[in-house]
Amino acid sequence: MPTILITGANRGIGNALCKSYLTDGWRVLATSRSVQASVATGAEHFVLDVTQQSSIDALAAQLQGVDIDVIWNNAGVYLDKDVNLAQLDSQTWLQSMAVNTIAPIQIAQALHKNLANSDKKVLAFTTSKMGSLSVNGAGAYAYRSSKSALNMAVRCLAHDLKTQHISCLLLHPGHVKTDMGGKEGAIDTATSVKGMRAIVDGVNQANYSQFNSQYFDYDGSIIEW
Repeated sequence: MPTILITGANRGIGNALCKSYLTDGWRVLATSRSVQASVATGAEHFVLDVTQQSSIDALAAQLQGVDIDVIWNNAGVYLDKDVNLAQLDSQTWLQSMAVNTIAPIQIAQALHKNLANSDKKVLAFTTSKMGSLSVNGAGAYAYRSSKSALNMAVRCLAHDLKTQHISCLLLHPGHVKTDMGGKEGAIDTATSVKGMRAIVDGVNQANYSQFNSQYFDYDGSIIEW
């Protein structure tokens, strides 16, 4: 039975990912910030505050010796949605960077040995097309810059993990109808998850070099950096 760990698993895309992988018989390790949070039935719930190194270390200790085929760094925030630059304070910007950029890399570092001992060895990161410099739009300074920084950090990580053949994938989920994406989203979670899973599940050690450090849209197309 393959194993996947999904952060931010109690709602939206993370919750939909858990349900999808559980349906296909995977062992699902689901993290959320609160012990009271509800995760998909059948998933193993772990408490993780992604902004606290002590919490990340505690999770790593709990999972010591557990082979994890896929770690999906999905937890993220969009704190400056509909906030203009004049209203954006430094704390909001720093918090965006802490959750969206720094935390996923720290989690990957803490758990990379779990991946290295698995069969698939995939590190997936939910990013956003809004972090692309080539298709840049206006506003959302904190969110856009945090995702751009995540993209660069993942590329650096991909170089560091080359010797272990761990694939690092950046995935744009699309504009999804969730609490974060809003009711105006263009697609539902099922469409997003199906598309992203087609990419992640298609990775293996034989095609590792074709996927490592790529920046994918949920439909499988490559996003310009």
